[in-house]
Amino acid sequence: MMLKDQVAVITGGARGIGKEIALRFAGEGARVVLYDLNPAQLEPTVAELRALGSQAEGLPVNVTDPAQVDDAVQKTLDKCGHIDILINNAGITKDGLLLRMDVAAWDAVINVNLRGTFLCTKAVSRLMLKQKRGRIVNIASIIGLIGNAGQANYAASKAGIIGLTKSVARELASRAITCNAIAPGFIQTDMTAMLPDEVKQAMLKQIPLGEFGTPADVADAALFLVSAASRYITGQVLVVDGGMVM
Repeated sequence: MMLKDQVAVITGGARGIGKEIALRFAGEGARVVLYDLNPAQLEPTVAELRALGSQAEGLPVNVTDPAQVDDAVQKTLDKCGHIDILINNAGITKDGLLLRMDVAAWDAVINVNLRGTFLCTKAVSRLMLKQKRGRIVNIASIIGLIGNAGQANYAASKAGIIGLTKSVARELASRAITCNAIAPGFIQTDMTAMLPDEVKQAMLKQIPLGEFGTPADVADAALFLVSAASRYITGQVLVVDGGMVM
């Protein structure tokens, strides 16, 4: 029970990687609070966590809206008393080649992925500074490290998250707050399931370990980065990609 009595906020926690992280943290004793835009997906995930014995909560939140984020953090504080862990996982894609990408597609991805991470980090870090403790983990992507054709907006948002992570790590370190990022490779989720088979096979050939990752692989990395085992690690990007970037 590595996270016993700790409160973990997970954005985009209703499905995919966020849900897997919630399940892993709950299994280690954490009280998880999920922020997600979709109430229809949020409710069954919270019910699943509670059925496993977790004190789970769910709040419908648009992470691009400062008022909604601040309200959700205050409600979490009122109910739980403290926030020890923040996982910035909420993210979207709107792919398209640069010359065909409209401003709306650019803004939507930057707003959710990067602005959302900024707003949630800003709101939660206020509490962590008072507590003089905390763990922040941002879900980036290997696309933020290497780029990808057709994903200029997504790559820019994830590269921005990596830069934000390092700056936040420097600003908050004196109060025993760490901030790190995870850069997943090709992870089997609902988002990647929509890709054509030929695209998946082409990607598989680029992975030295010869298989796609799972949300559990990312959850394992997140658990390490919020546990006592990572006490002396901050400002880092942990790549979870089966060697794809290599």
